[in-house]
Amino acid sequence: MEDGWEDSDSKEENNTCYKSIRCLNPKFEELRYEDDNNETATSTEQLDVEDSVRRCIQVLKHNIDVDPNSPILHRDSHLQFLKKGLHHLPNSMEILDSSRAWLCYWILHSLEILNEPIPEETKSQVIGFLSLCQHENGGFGGGPGQDPHLAPTYAAINALCILRSREAYDVINRAKLLKFLFSLKNRDGSFKMHEGSESDIRGVYCALSVAMLTSLWSQELIKNTAHWVSRCQTYEGGFGGVPDMEAHGGYTFCGLASLVLLKEGNLINVHKLLRWLVNRQTRYEGGFQGRTNKLVDSCYSFWQGGCFPLVHRLLNMTDPESLNMSFWLFNQKALQEYLLICCQTPHGGLIDKPGKTKDYYHTCYALSGLSVAQHFHNGLKRNDYIVGHHENELIPTHPIYNICVPSAIQAIQYFQNLSYPGTPEGTQSSDDDGEL
Repeated sequence: MEDGWEDSDSKEENNTCYKSIRCLNPKFEELRYEDDNNETATSTEQLDVEDSVRRCIQVLKHNIDVDPNSPILHRDSHLQFLKKGLHHLPNSMEILDSSRAWLCYWILHSLEILNEPIPEETKSQVIGFLSLCQHENGGFGGGPGQDPHLAPTYAAINALCILRSREAYDVINRAKLLKFLFSLKNRDGSFKMHEGSESDIRGVYCALSVAMLTSLWSQELIKNTAHWVSRCQTYEGGFGGVPDMEAHGGYTFCGLASLVLLKEGNLINVHKLLRWLVNRQTRYEGGFQGRTNKLVDSCYSFWQGGCFPLVHRLLNMTDPESLNMSFWLFNQKALQEYLLICCQTPHGGLIDKPGKTKDYYHTCYALSGLSVAQHFHNGLKRNDYIVGHHENELIPTHPIYNICVPSAIQAIQYFQNLSYPGTPEGTQSSDDDGEL
């Protein structure tokens, strides 16, 4: 199936611009938060974060005197951190035993977005490991011998698609995967995360994403799903995990990406969604917060920032006159500055915000958000907008699947050439209405 995004390197007009630094403007400090002399715990935390950002800017001012190309993406340090994690993790990471498929995805996607080739031996090792995570009844668990779950199924399939080989693709037992997806489908259109679990918008996105990538899409699988997802849009404009919950960045991405896959974006108020999204970009820091009145967090660089290409697509179909055809509808420069100046650690890896520790999750989604902020493309025109040194440029990531565009296209084309396994006999949606 066509998902509407081409490999942007192949046929688009390409304009690249390298811009000056926003946070070095003499009036930049005027953007700081004002609590109007009504101090609260929330306002204190916000001011503390802004103080930490200000200290990072002071370091930049010193560095830029030495190297005018600053800020610089510390590519080599990040690669060293990522490669080490792919082969060996310390004992302190044992708490992530049920997230080992996710660790493969976070690390592999970070490597591909940094344009780092993956050695064939490493590919075979990852393929062998993920094959052990596949459950005998379909789907993938977070590690070998663990129960299947939609979240690690999404992570494992993304990781295998990133490897871009027949050996990787053929690990996936599509017939059993299809049965697994149907076993989690509720009659109201939602999906459980695993057997006996909650149903929320994450399940919908994970199920639809893997179904599209592996060519398991069918009208029966998606029956009632678009309507259920549309009910998750809140009065603020973002999406909650289920109907009538608070809007949240991760849930909003899942809901919006699902509706774009379903070609049902008309079911929601896109302008209200856009207003909510642009107000999640923090004024001083430049990064995104996950919810109203929360602190900046680098992972939302993708969960929120990645929504803008999807919103652009929907508005281009209904209200193209209102669109800028050179940039996304958020401050791409501000986001890049936050990630490059405030979220890199000296020895590799990226962090939530200054003062936090590095991890593979934030490294993956910070780099993904940085890629979105660097690359505008609408199918006809491409405009690359790079802050700092030109070597900061990353590979474009696909705004729906969050794997690089060629990886998504190649996987879809491979699986489209395979026969459809057929709807499992006796399959029926759960009686559960899917709501918490």
